[in-house]
Amino acid sequence: MRIVLDAMGGDLGPRPCVEGALAAVQNFNFEVIIVGKERHLKRLLSAKKKNHSRIHVVNAEDVVTMADKPRESLRKRNSSLAIAVNLVKKGEGAAVVSPTNTGAFMAHAVMAWRNLPGIKKPAIATTLPTRLERVAIVDSGAVVDCKPQNLIDFAIMGSTYAREVMGRPNPRVGLLSNGEEETKGNEVVLETHKLLRKAGLNFIGNAEGRDIFTGEYDVIVCDGFVGNVVLKTSEGLAVAIVDILKKEAKKAMATMVGGILAYPAIAALKKKTDYDESGGAPLLGVNGIAIITHGSSNEKAIMNALRMAADSAKCNLVKHLGADLVKHHEILAKAGVKYFETQDDDASDDRPRAVGQD
Repeated sequence: MRIVLDAMGGDLGPRPCVEGALAAVQNFNFEVIIVGKERHLKRLLSAKKKNHSRIHVVNAEDVVTMADKPRESLRKRNSSLAIAVNLVKKGEGAAVVSPTNTGAFMAHAVMAWRNLPGIKKPAIATTLPTRLERVAIVDSGAVVDCKPQNLIDFAIMGSTYAREVMGRPNPRVGLLSNGEEETKGNEVVLETHKLLRKAGLNFIGNAEGRDIFTGEYDVIVCDGFVGNVVLKTSEGLAVAIVDILKKEAKKAMATMVGGILAYPAIAALKKKTDYDESGGAPLLGVNGIAIITHGSSNEKAIMNALRMAADSAKCNLVKHLGADLVKHHEILAKAGVKYFETQDDDASDDRPRAVGQD
């Protein structure tokens, strides 16, 4: 199996991507195709005195930058992102990993691969730590304005991802709202709640913000605006908590014993809340496997994003997503939900938009 890596789109340049690819092939059983400026990539590889026989370089002279808007990025047909996505389309790779901007990645994936039948808008599934196992937030930044049918699709795809990749046999699905009662929420949330009761999923009700980290849910569904705020707030809070604990532990070093006892707990907390441990987030709903990583991803994050891509490919995630969408759409159609009666895979009216993107 070969995983394709766009090495040029991140904030830190190609070095973390090259180092992450080297770490991945040393720790996992797959190969990596690195796409970018060939001379630069080969120079970085040569500087590392490690075996890189399972790494292959494909040249790309252009780069999609963080400043490029989705439509602008599509004009860069010789960019590392465009070439990476097309390698998967041609069957030369099983999945794509990229630290480029989310809107551009979505645009290229949708245009090259199209959406799965019945999907109008893809979603990003980002996992967060809880008291127990991790929870998937769907959507965490792909679609700002959602209709109830979009949120239903997010719930179906999130449930499939949790089952096939996260290992949850019967994923518990929650709908993010401002109260646990089914009468709470805006019009979209209220209608979505009614539909989720009919969708054939293991829907256990509304989830409030404080419920995200209890471990009672495997999937929490929301629109991309809310999900992205939740994600960024959680990341900032995790960093703040670890920093506060470190400072308090240093103060406790005056008593020595307290400080020594505190540091293992701090290290465990840091690992559990560390984004680098998960590495990336899948874009669900496109007809291919796309793993989005932070633009500032380091070697460890890239390595784990490549692992996530390989795991998703090995379990035939796209096939399972397609089958589950058909299954649950049919259940809803039989329940009298009109917009699931026919499947339309023409996504031309729904250009991909990510949070903060044009």
